[in-house]
Amino acid sequence: MKYNNIYILGILATFLLGACSEDFLEYEPKGVLSSDNVTTADNAEALVIAAYAGIGNDEMIGPITHQWVYGSVRSDDAYKGGGGRSDLDVIDRYEQYNLTIPDQGDFYAPRTWTNHYKAISRANFALSVINDIPDAEYPNKTIRQAELRFLRAHSHFMLKILFKKIPYITEDLDQDEIDQVSNDVPNDELWNMIADDFLFAFNNLPQAQEEVGRADRNAAAAYLAKLRLYQAYEQNENHQVVNINASRLEEVITYADEVTGSLEPDFGNNFLDGFDNGPESIWAVQFSINDGTIVSRVSFVTGLNSPHGTGLYGCCGFHLASQNMVNAFKTDANGLPQLDTFNDSDIFNTVEPDGTTPELSGVTVDPRIDHTVGIPGRPFKYRTTVNEEGDMIYNFSWARDPGVYGYFGNMKEQQAPDCSCYVKEGPFIGTSKNVDFIRYADVLLFKAEALIQLDRWDEALPIINQIRARAAASTQRPLAAGATDVYNVEPYASFPNKEFAWKALKFERRLEFAMEGHRFFDLVRWGEAEEVLNAYLDDEKTKRDFLSTAEFTAGRDEYYPIPQREIDFTGGLYVQNPGY
Repeated sequence: MKYNNIYILGILATFLLGACSEDFLEYEPKGVLSSDNVTTADNAEALVIAAYAGIGNDEMIGPITHQWVYGSVRSDDAYKGGGGRSDLDVIDRYEQYNLTIPDQGDFYAPRTWTNHYKAISRANFALSVINDIPDAEYPNKTIRQAELRFLRAHSHFMLKILFKKIPYITEDLDQDEIDQVSNDVPNDELWNMIADDFLFAFNNLPQAQEEVGRADRNAAAAYLAKLRLYQAYEQNENHQVVNINASRLEEVITYADEVTGSLEPDFGNNFLDGFDNGPESIWAVQFSINDGTIVSRVSFVTGLNSPHGTGLYGCCGFHLASQNMVNAFKTDANGLPQLDTFNDSDIFNTVEPDGTTPELSGVTVDPRIDHTVGIPGRPFKYRTTVNEEGDMIYNFSWARDPGVYGYFGNMKEQQAPDCSCYVKEGPFIGTSKNVDFIRYADVLLFKAEALIQLDRWDEALPIINQIRARAAASTQRPLAAGATDVYNVEPYASFPNKEFAWKALKFERRLEFAMEGHRFFDLVRWGEAEEVLNAYLDDEKTKRDFLSTAEFTAGRDEYYPIPQREIDFTGGLYVQNPGY
């Protein structure tokens, strides 16, 4: 991080004098600024815009928005996909849990570390400038400080759940002081450092902002609920959960109750262009298209993940649904998840000669499966054709390497190929669709989780049923192409005990957020990663040969190694995570 201040000045040379447009994240590069001429209200506003841009400056090989590599492929939700194990082999090592060395070059986790700290540098530079502007000259000073501290906390939070041991960098540190900040901070203390920034935002931001995309009190409340939930599961040095803190759980409920929002009437709205910043979107990174920049302000974070075997898309067939996750969408005769037996048999595991899967017999499913997974024989992204030509029925031939990874696709992060939201660079597709960090459904389930852990599972029942009711109603778009298997989702009549309620909550989170990049972090938070993932691997090894030697090692694989180059730069000041 030695180059943080140098870097941010260089970035400002490109971004700072950007003119605000209808989308406040748009900018028009015009000139170069030095630290001597930025301390004005107008330039401060541009610095804040640059800080917002920083949280969306990810890339295919250094993601900081969508967590498909770290939270989905690393879990039981999905396979890496692509053209075999050697195609982006670093992700294969993540999937196999054999990343035992901290020197990983400059791909994925080390670059993600760098990209987050670049975003933190932008926020800190802006704060250092704004702090010196007299209040009388900058009426929005406190609000902008609160926004910047929110952004800084967001980036530190994302780093925390990936690496656990991280240095917390603030604007009051000079370069020599930054070089001496250790990453070896007690876990609870580090959570509180992040929380302090969110609390400042919560106490100083308006409930909503006129300009779409700016952090507000609502988003700060949601993030505090999320942070306190993670903090409640207290870990020892080997990442084992040793206590669940009841007072933190009470805070989760308090902050969740401060959040205003509602569920989209149809589950699929959350994943379609045209529904950005809707009632369910609590905190999202904003993207734009046709904004005057070279390739537009679009996200390429999932640019590798389009269906591969069709001319309708580009490349490269990564991020494919696992058989285990597909099986999880089965429901019983009462319309409830098969909490303990869902994986006893496989569905959609055979292919007809025409490249489709046979219709199910005697099996019902949750409709969220057809909002989440590409299944041969069923419409892809609610379409059967594109502009009346081009078949949009998902086919076995769309899979790039079915012999290794099977043929299920990913649906949520895709748009129809004629979407005006696309920019195509070579074979890679970028999209202006926002990436949601927190949906209102998240907040509801944060609260339900806290209630169950506090032995108030009866209060969690209507919350979980609210999520299930929305799922049951999300069947209006073309989903199953007339298949005879039917959707069957019903509410829970009751939770007979805490154990049952806890299973129901965890299962509902998986169904609701499948392939959105949350699953691995949930398992680590609950202290269940080793048990769940090794059970998953034991079964999947019988279906997918490429997982034959995969094994999750507790006390190591919950977090990524601190990049070796960071340890070397600090002369060994940074402490490595155990097992690496």
